[in-house]
Amino acid sequence: MAVSSSKHDTTHLHGIVDMGSNGIRFSISTLQPPTSRIMPTLYQHRAAISLYDAQYSASGTRQAIPEEIIKAVCSAFQDFQRTCNDFGVPSTNITVLATEATRTALNSEDFRSRIKHAVGWDVTLLPKEEEGRIGALGVASSLPSVSGLVMDLGGGSTQLSWLIKNSDGAEIRMPEGGAVSMPYGAAAMSRRLAEAQRDGKVQGLRQEVKDAVRAAYQSLNVPSELKKVAKRDGGFTLYLSGGGFRGWGYVLMSQHRVQPYPVSVINGFSASRSAFLDTGAIQSAAVASLEDSDSASIFRVSERRAGQVPAVAFLVNALAETLPEIKEVRFCQGGVREGYLFTKLPAEIRSQHPLVVATEPFDLANTSGAIRRLLLSALPPRLEHGSQDTYSEVFTPDLLEAFANLIYFHSSHSKDLQSSSALRSTTSGILAGVHGVLHENRALLALLLWQRWGRSVPPTDDRFKSALEDVLGQPWTLWWINYLGSVAALIAGVFPAGVTEKNAHRLGLRAEWVDGKKGKEVYFQAAFGGDVSSDGFADYVQGIEKVGKRKRWVGGRDGVGYKVAVTVSSGRV
Repeated sequence: MAVSSSKHDTTHLHGIVDMGSNGIRFSISTLQPPTSRIMPTLYQHRAAISLYDAQYSASGTRQAIPEEIIKAVCSAFQDFQRTCNDFGVPSTNITVLATEATRTALNSEDFRSRIKHAVGWDVTLLPKEEEGRIGALGVASSLPSVSGLVMDLGGGSTQLSWLIKNSDGAEIRMPEGGAVSMPYGAAAMSRRLAEAQRDGKVQGLRQEVKDAVRAAYQSLNVPSELKKVAKRDGGFTLYLSGGGFRGWGYVLMSQHRVQPYPVSVINGFSASRSAFLDTGAIQSAAVASLEDSDSASIFRVSERRAGQVPAVAFLVNALAETLPEIKEVRFCQGGVREGYLFTKLPAEIRSQHPLVVATEPFDLANTSGAIRRLLLSALPPRLEHGSQDTYSEVFTPDLLEAFANLIYFHSSHSKDLQSSSALRSTTSGILAGVHGVLHENRALLALLLWQRWGRSVPPTDDRFKSALEDVLGQPWTLWWINYLGSVAALIAGVFPAGVTEKNAHRLGLRAEWVDGKKGKEVYFQAAFGGDVSSDGFADYVQGIEKVGKRKRWVGGRDGVGYKVAVTVSSGRV
């Protein structure tokens, strides 16, 4: 989400330095209301300095952080200090957080004092349990709700924990002792695996890792309620963060059944258990990416990350053999930076839905609440339990409010661009940089907006639209997108400047289920009132009715959909 620093109160700006094992991340974020929940980033830069690798000589022996690395780090800090001054970040809002590589360095104290001398900032060393706790909070910031196991794979260590954040987000629960830290980060695991292969001790290393993971899980005392949910749903959801796992996720994305995969950000990406554990396929793809061929390269997977894939695969295999059943994995961008900022937010802010927060600034007429209520009134009561059509669980009030917030945004675009721009708004447009959004919700919202603007896109976007539909993969959901998008077009036509107290009487909607000759049908009622005649909106009404024509069903006449019986009247519904 693009944000201009000049429009923000600088007292809400926070400069964060995350001194990880594989790189040092500098960033400036704003926690200014009303968008504080999504923690908009105004500036970010990564210094590709591996403090972990710097502490090992060519022979593999541990050494102090070399002088040239210390000088490079101090220079990067001075550059960031100038940037903070340019943005007007208060000095009291600049925080330096150091993790494993700095904490365990042989010359850690001298290294930190050099940074202090260079820029005047203290370096906060995070104990390994606290590092895991903040990392888990970073995961909590990354999604609307979280319930399952959490792993963070850094360079020198990996942390295991559990996390529960309900959809209201007000309460976040995790182990009292934070996370359990194990010395099996991506870089450390690569080194250990190479040594084990050289010495013929791979089996011993595998057993060591399995024993450590098993002991870590047992020490976490996972709540019984979490275990019950896992038993009911066929396994835990495993939330993954950290550079090592993100690299694994991008390789998975490159092998996804939907190609090309339409969402480029890793946060919110999900994979099935079978895909996540297919280490052979992932390693093969990583090896291909290391070859000298542009066609084989994988987006966002550097040569370094590709080289670490065998070590990550080794760890993943140990997880598969040790942890309880994993149903799916969900990748998260959140780490130390996001977790630290999330601790600054009160519970009522953390409970907000990221999509609603991100889209509220575009509700210029402040009428999205009324529009959301109209959209909800156009949905018939939920179907009986056990139905394959779970639309009432998919099209939640939060999602519909985000849709309502954007219903007018593309009005200023020419007709040639409205559908196309709306279709890409969540992946490369106005919502591309929003933190905390599931890939499925990005696809849902984009397709709803596409339908609202008339569903026509140029050939260059047709493949992209199909890819978004494939991400959802549920034909019932796609049919309801067509229906709700058409309803939204009617609402926007009747209320071109939004719904107000003065004009709210113009339209009332109602929908219910009726039994037709060939199954259930949607009975849709639109009541026009006041100075509005239904004649002027006949095309919109017909558009809703057309969604119910069998030839317009998802998959054609023999596909998925409902007949829509439309009645129009004057007065109240």
